[in-house]
Amino acid sequence: MALTASTMLSLGTKAPDFQLPDVVSGETISLSTFTDKKALLVMFICRHCPFVKHVQEELAKLGKDYLQSDLGIVAISANDVKNYPDDAPDLLKTMATELDFNFPLCYDETQETAKIYTAACTPDFFLFDDEQKLFYRGQLDDSRPSNGKPVTGTDLRGAIDTVLAGKSLTEEQKPSIGCNIKWKPGNEPDYFG
Repeated sequence: MALTASTMLSLGTKAPDFQLPDVVSGETISLSTFTDKKALLVMFICRHCPFVKHVQEELAKLGKDYLQSDLGIVAISANDVKNYPDDAPDLLKTMATELDFNFPLCYDETQETAKIYTAACTPDFFLFDDEQKLFYRGQLDDSRPSNGKPVTGTDLRGAIDTVLAGKSLTEEQKPSIGCNIKWKPGNEPDYFG
């Protein structure tokens, strides 16, 4: 496990399109799935990472708390399943079912979606506005697996509430921290390492 921070993609960047299978429903999910939403949260997660395990209940709660809102949510796992079999699609499906995720959890087998989003770690969060421009990229909150701080989702929830209200975000955005995405050998992006 390499402790890795978000790449902090430039704010205002247009959301890259993708077409990925939801591990639960089998449906293809893309940006157009969320065109009726005022905001879109794209989360890069996986099943085995201790940083994701630490916040997974809060991720499920986010989905439930914003179910009736104008927020679309999609989670994506891009890890190399040959070397990290715990992140295979069938086990991701089990994870999504056990945590009662009410948003799609997609598997990015080629890792191309993770690359075009410059996703670096799990968890990694990208929040886009109604024009699908990057509004927030950073941490869920200050909690980490061993620092004793409670998981609240404060930073991300604040950004979600702000974008849904149509306001500007003025607070500093702190990078997310987690395990590096497990790139397939030879498939590592330029920004890795």
